[in-house]
Formats: sequence, C-alpha cells, structure tokens
Amino acid sequence: MTIQTVSTNKSYGGVQGVYRHASQATGTDMVFSVYVPPHADGTKLPVVWYLSGLTCTHANVTEKGEFRKACAELGLIFVAPDTSPRGPDVPGDANNAYDFGLGAGFYVDATQEPFARNYRMWSYVTDELPKLVAENFPVDAKRQSVMGHSMGGHGALTVALRNPHRFRAASAFAPIVAPSLVPWGIKALTGYLGPNKDAWRNHDTVALIEDGAKFSGFLVDVGEADNFLKEQLKPELLEAACTKAGIPLTLRRQAGYDHSYYFISTFMSDHLHWHAARLTA
Repeated sequence: MTIQTVSTNKSYGGVQGVYRHASQATGTDMVFSVYVPPHADGTKLPVVWYLSGLTCTHANVTEKGEFRKACAELGLIFVAPDTSPRGPDVPGDANNAYDFGLGAGFYVDATQEPFARNYRMWSYVTDELPKLVAENFPVDAKRQSVMGHSMGGHGALTVALRNPHRFRAASAFAPIVAPSLVPWGIKALTGYLGPNKDAWRNHDTVALIEDGAKFSGFLVDVGEADNFLKEQLKPELLEAACTKAGIPLTLRRQAGYDHSYYFISTFMSDHLHWHAARLTA
C-alpha cells in the first residue's frame, strides 16, 4: 500500500507528517497524521493511536493537541486518522447535521444504505490503517495503545475492549461511554447499523463490559464544565460498569474544564505518560 506525503515539519527533533492514501475500506482517499519522535536508525517505537471527535479531521489534534513534546521525550509515535470518509460521492446527513454523516463516522462499519459502502471506519482504524502505518513507519506492533476524545473516546474504549491482547493501554477525554442510551449515539447507531439494538452492543463501551469484555484498565478525564457531560457523556455509567466488572478505572473530574482542545491539551501529557508507562513496561 502506498502513501502520498502531504506535508512534513520538524518538531521537537522529530517529524510531524500528514499523509494521504487510497483506502480500500472506505472507497475514498483518506488523510492521517503521524508524529515520529527522534530515534536511532533501526529502532522500533511504541505507537499511540488517537481517535478524534465529532466534526474533527486529523488536523484538530495535530494542530491543537500539544502532544509532540511529550511524545519526543517518551519515544512515542502518535497517529491521528480522520473521523469519517469524505468526498463528493460520500453521502452525508440530509440536513447537514454535525452529529451524523461527514465528520461523524462513529468508528463503526455501517450496514445501512446509503452508508454501508463508505462508512467502514471500524475496519479502517483497526485493520487497514495499522497495516499501512506498520509498512511505512518504525512501529513496534507489539507495543500499541489507543486514546480518543468524545466520539473518538467511544471509539478508543470499544477498540480496546474488543482487542485487549493488541493494546496495552487505553484512555479517553470526555468519551461517549453508552451511545445506545444518549442522543448522539442513538442517532448514529440507528443510521449506520439499523434499529436492532442488539447490533449496537459491540459499539457501546458500557454494553461491552456488561457482556463480559475485559481490559487491563482505563484512564478517563472529563471536564465538570462540559456542556455535554450530563446528556451525552454520562461517565457515571462507565464508573458503575467498571466497578461491577472489576476493571480498573481512573476517572478524573476536572473542575472548570469544558469539551474543547483547551481541556484536551492541558491533560494530554498526563495521558501520554500513563500510556508510556504501560508501553515500555
């Protein structure tokens, strides 16, 4: 699989790149970013996958996430894919809503028309892109972790729970932990997967835990001033599910912080140090 280099910039001694490739999973061109820290030739490095939230592309965290200094110090590759397929022939929301369609792929493989052809973000982020990155960057495939924000927090936690032997760590900022129960998730899962709620459970963190999925532990930060906290995020449901299942959860409620990248960038270094401790153990 070949990639096209869109841009590269030196940062903290490493290279921040943006790349494009033709995706078989989505049937579209996809853009993603990769930061490779300074390292000795021939060294294989641990990789952190970052899944972004509603309305975002790869660019939001790349430009606002403030992850490069920590990644350079810790020796972590940081990969940020897009959140959905894009292009003139890709169907979006009929009303141009922000929470469905373009920019709102929810990291599922859609089964409903007209979305089933392109909206295959689960396959993209768990299969196609990891293979592509491994072929083109100095990744140690045995040392991987995943993190995300909001819709991407939903994606990161579900990816980890369904692939516990692949990922050593998982964390999230303001994740949608029970999409089957909140407006954002109900709209997206109905639209992509249909009305049968049994089909939703594989893409619902709380439901996966209830159904027996396990993981070594999670770090989750939420802002107490987040406008979406009570209606859409409901971290207390994750807390209850993890407690019942015996899954270690560090849930930090950060006073005064909202849903934005000001919040994410503030605690990004904490998360990366947490990941590095597990990736290098």
